[in-house]
Amino acid sequence: MLQLYNYPKTRGFRVTWMLEELEAEYEFKLVPFGANGFASEDYVKINPAGKVPALRDGDMVLTESAAIVTYLGDKFPEKQLVPAPGTAARAKYDQWCYFVLSELEQPLWTKGKHTFILPQDKRVPAVIETAGWEFRKALNILSKGLEGNRYILGDTFSAADILIGHTLTWARTAKQSVEFQNVKDYAELILGREAVQRAGAREAAAAEG
Repeated sequence: MLQLYNYPKTRGFRVTWMLEELEAEYEFKLVPFGANGFASEDYVKINPAGKVPALRDGDMVLTESAAIVTYLGDKFPEKQLVPAPGTAARAKYDQWCYFVLSELEQPLWTKGKHTFILPQDKRVPAVIETAGWEFRKALNILSKGLEGNRYILGDTFSAADILIGHTLTWARTAKQSVEFQNVKDYAELILGREAVQRAGAREAAAAEG
């Protein structure tokens, strides 16, 4: 059985959501973090970075949320959440996944690091305004990509929407405004999916023990 090493309300939610969309059987293994925010020594043996998520499938351990959701999509092709390799649809899927990681998410990560993540003496408050500006630029690109489309690849929901949807949730948490109506409508559409609710419930249950 697939084993997901995860912690609630992290990038790992993307993988929990993906597994629920796939209706796959999996074991949710809660990763304990100490008071200093570092994972246990046992978990570092699984992921040397000490971060979540990590997926174990047999003898293979895979890290990085975008890589995991794509792997799972390829593993369950009948669910059609990731386009087949070598197709134009797969190329567009990859384009938007890379966009999320390099453009849409990064300003939010920068804002978080310089607000509460980094040690106080390493924070540079002046970059926070710039990060907000960068995020708005990325939202503009996303808005244009959604023009005339229900989902980012057209009429079909995909794992790329999971990556985008989770990042937009992160934006809400960071109190970063979303100024484009089509992006707001898109976020409401994908975040209202039943798999999102199931994923949230699965993570909450794991946290409660």
